[in-house]
Amino acid sequence: MATGEDNGPLEFFKALHGAFVATIRARRAAPTLVRELSAQAFDSFDGNVSIQAEGMPALACHEGCAACCTLRVVASAPEALLVAQYIIATRPAYAKLGVDLARRIADEDAVTRGLDEKRRMALRRRCPFIENGSCLVYNVRPLACRGHASYDKRACFDAATGRGVDAKVSEPHLVVRSLVQNALLSALRDAGLAWRLYELNRAIAIALSDPDAEKAWLSGADPFLEAAIAEVNAQDMAATFDAIKAS
Repeated sequence: MATGEDNGPLEFFKALHGAFVATIRARRAAPTLVRELSAQAFDSFDGNVSIQAEGMPALACHEGCAACCTLRVVASAPEALLVAQYIIATRPAYAKLGVDLARRIADEDAVTRGLDEKRRMALRRRCPFIENGSCLVYNVRPLACRGHASYDKRACFDAATGRGVDAKVSEPHLVVRSLVQNALLSALRDAGLAWRLYELNRAIAIALSDPDAEKAWLSGADPFLEAAIAEVNAQDMAATFDAIKAS
């Protein structure tokens, strides 16, 4: 992502949007599209956030810290489908450890379905993927998780538990996450694919319960519509995407 230029973020968005569009066009019929789009998004985030965060304070985040993992997580359809694929692929291995991720998701979804951010946090419920402080789906975690990084572990914990609201988070992580995520959503929209942001647990639960969910999504349907985040206005987002691309 360009720095020192007023149009740096916009040019980055447009370039990444074009890259996502090219991937969809080239790989739409491939069974690996979900994995390839997600990998492209994650690689773009990782590579650019390391540049943008250069010279910033060291992050307090580390393996075994799950202080922020009571927050509601939102994700695009490819990200939710990727996690569902991972759960299915790792089911035998986790079963040997007595862990049933699909059951955990179903149980959590039954409690948190439809809750907004404030009501979700009030429950103080830990993400169903957390085990002994570690994320069991860390390698395929969505951009929302990758883009939330704290400089102060204590403040982060206090904010997540309702004892404080001034947790210092990394602005570069938030900005790069937003640019990558929105470029992906814009490309999905241009391709005629469902492109909203969804509550992660509900979307994964849908994908796990409906073996045709991915096929439906690839056909242009939206099997995750009931998981769409109500606070995000799709028309406003679409108008913003069009304005950026026209600039």
